[in-house]
Amino acid sequence: MKIELRKDCAYAMLVPTSMGVRITPVNGQPVHCSDTFVMQATSAETNVASVSSYLGLPVKVLTTFVKDSPIARFLKDNLASRHMHVEAKDVDQGNPWGYRHQFNIADSGAGSRGPRVHNDRAGEVGRTLNVKDFDLDRIFGQEGVQIVHLSGLIAALSPETGTFCLELARAAKQYGTRVSFDLNHRASFWKNREQELSDIFMEIAGVSDILIGNEEDFQLCLGIEGPDAGGKDLAKKIEGFKGMINRAKYAFPKTSVFATTLREVVSANSHMWGAIMAEGETWHVVEPREIGVLDRIGGGDGFVGGMLYGILRDWAPEKWIQFGWANGAFTTTLLTDYSQPADEDQIWSVWQGNARVKR
Repeated sequence: MKIELRKDCAYAMLVPTSMGVRITPVNGQPVHCSDTFVMQATSAETNVASVSSYLGLPVKVLTTFVKDSPIARFLKDNLASRHMHVEAKDVDQGNPWGYRHQFNIADSGAGSRGPRVHNDRAGEVGRTLNVKDFDLDRIFGQEGVQIVHLSGLIAALSPETGTFCLELARAAKQYGTRVSFDLNHRASFWKNREQELSDIFMEIAGVSDILIGNEEDFQLCLGIEGPDAGGKDLAKKIEGFKGMINRAKYAFPKTSVFATTLREVVSANSHMWGAIMAEGETWHVVEPREIGVLDRIGGGDGFVGGMLYGILRDWAPEKWIQFGWANGAFTTTLLTDYSQPADEDQIWSVWQGNARVKR
């Protein structure tokens, strides 16, 4: 099934996001044992968009920054280095207890010790993302966007961001932009807001062309029954996920592509990594293969970004999931949460299992 994309657009991809920083101990050490950290820019949505921006496609980011904040300057410079165009509102901090950018404090894990992540989102400026601050008719109608990628993290961040994502999805459909939606359920975001968020997620999913999520995402966000347990039987596991996706296809008949990743953690540095994609009535499966992992965070976003890149490049559908799988695996070899490929060949070499030196 071919996904028809708008032509003559200024942007291949648009992502709304809340930017923050991640601080990570050096040498794979736990946070509580460390006194030296590396700081990097991060957000799930720009993680997805990075493979497209690094490989030459025009990407636009909609976000908010804390006015005159040195962290905001750090984030702006980082996004510029990733070749992304940013449209944002600068928000006054207010006072020392006012707005700020989120902090993600995480170690990468090592060997038998799994990663641990601590999110500090108090006063997060991204929660103020408001549709009133952006001209959607100009962005979608005059400039033009081929795919808008929405994340459940942003849709559930606050009532304002939920409305913002809804209006982005509605504007996208009005102007012929394709909608990609990664469900990304977070229990803490949904607490005491279940009905409100269920309504928002159901509407966005109902107009989505591409729907991504794991078994918990489909169950908790959309009420889709999860996969039947397959134990250690890989074939049964895959059939269970296909059953879940078939139920999602029945619930959302206008959606063209459904996808989920398969991951089994052998150790912090070795995963079995696979993926399933339904494209129309056709199934594409990458059975889990062992990959080496330096830092797992961002691998799932890398899969989504690689798959969307294949769609934007108008490749054959079987290449969408292959490039997605390979970009996710590639991202886990980096210390950043996002993919920074030198070229397409670097990603395809991962798919081919070719880790030989290139001179």
